[in-house]
Amino acid sequence: GALRERTMTFANRPTLAAVAGFRGWRALRHRNYRLFFIGQLVSLIGTWMQSVAQGWLVLQLTGDPIYLGLVAAAQFGPVLVLGLFGGVVADGLPKRRTLVVTQAIAMALALALFVLTATGRVTVEQVLGLAFLLGCVNAIEMPTRHAFGVELVGREDIGNAVALNSAVFNSARVLGPAVAGLTIGATGLASAFLLNGISFLAVIVAYLRMDEGSLGAPPQFARPTTVREVMTHLRVGLAYVRRTPDVLVPIVVVGLVATVGMNFNVLIPPLAKDLLNVGAPGYGFLMAATGLGSLAASLTIAFGRRNRVALIGFGAALTGLAELVLAVSGSFSLSLVAMFGAGLGAISMAATANTTIQLTVPDELRGRVMSVYTTVFAGSTPLGGLVAGTLASRLGVAEAIGIGGGLSLIVGLGVIAWYRRAPGMAGEAGPGAAPRSSAQG
Repeated sequence: GALRERTMTFANRPTLAAVAGFRGWRALRHRNYRLFFIGQLVSLIGTWMQSVAQGWLVLQLTGDPIYLGLVAAAQFGPVLVLGLFGGVVADGLPKRRTLVVTQAIAMALALALFVLTATGRVTVEQVLGLAFLLGCVNAIEMPTRHAFGVELVGREDIGNAVALNSAVFNSARVLGPAVAGLTIGATGLASAFLLNGISFLAVIVAYLRMDEGSLGAPPQFARPTTVREVMTHLRVGLAYVRRTPDVLVPIVVVGLVATVGMNFNVLIPPLAKDLLNVGAPGYGFLMAATGLGSLAASLTIAFGRRNRVALIGFGAALTGLAELVLAVSGSFSLSLVAMFGAGLGAISMAATANTTIQLTVPDELRGRVMSVYTTVFAGSTPLGGLVAGTLASRLGVAEAIGIGGGLSLIVGLGVIAWYRRAPGMAGEAGPGAAPRSSAQG
């Protein structure tokens, strides 16, 4: 029964990991995580289809890449403003039920965009409005989903679960854009929005079928009932981040690189349309190449025995170098290779940063600390998207990509040098490693 499954050790359990001979699948020994894994894969394919279709729709409606930056700001601005409060929600409400509600709302927004596009009534203002509402939903969903992982698999498997989550996300980045490009070319933009709306059913059903009794017990958290209590809880989480180098440094690096060098949704549509002349299918394959590189990074981390924090700096540097190549490339083939490298570097950085934070943070602060991470990571998109869109509109797409790549390379080289100078910070971290924190004691 469920009790026996929870008490069996990994060594004698006949799991997928044991059958396949790979310890990199060990988080899948948990039934609830298997449901999560499958549901997320289906839903995220739809999400990436909508991302590609939405970018192409905005470019068709306006012809100006600055509007792509405005849509990015509308979609991720709420995460920047509300993300920290989303962490308080994540710590204070039942996570599984919160995630069901947020996914249902996101499904309704996707279907609304489908109806508007299919009837020919869609305007860029409507796209901006729907993107803003989705951002409000994501401000709660993102920190809740990140904090939910430890309840699915426990602390001993959270590092592997984070890497597998990244593998799922980036498998969808391969499949979603490629399918979207072909779907747009064959049946039009509206179909991509419809398929995304339907895909949410997979993750909603997965959450509903989970065995709540098998979930790890969340830490006791006194739910704030006043504005003053909310602000107090926020300050506790922020103070922990500020005093803990293993958390602060990854968040700062990811925030900087995400702001200047990960604006693919803004810069790649005009690159595909105006410079490479490959149309919507070519745009889809460029984004899929990024996903393929990201998937390679995710699987490498998942099957690694330890979490190597040095990958944060090396990943940032590789992202910048790949974007510099992309900026000077006039070849579709070379651009695909550069996009693969950018995806490889970006997820090596982001997944390692996420895992490092997850292995360091105490359970009772997990939602609030992860809300800082998701706020910085996703919240960097409004600023970065607006700046990238403005640079592309004023200077040119290639120049905007080159500037972002150069700055990312500088950040990566800087953090590599910092980790080498900081005693004990450039090695490995894992479930058995003691967290290094100035806040301990």
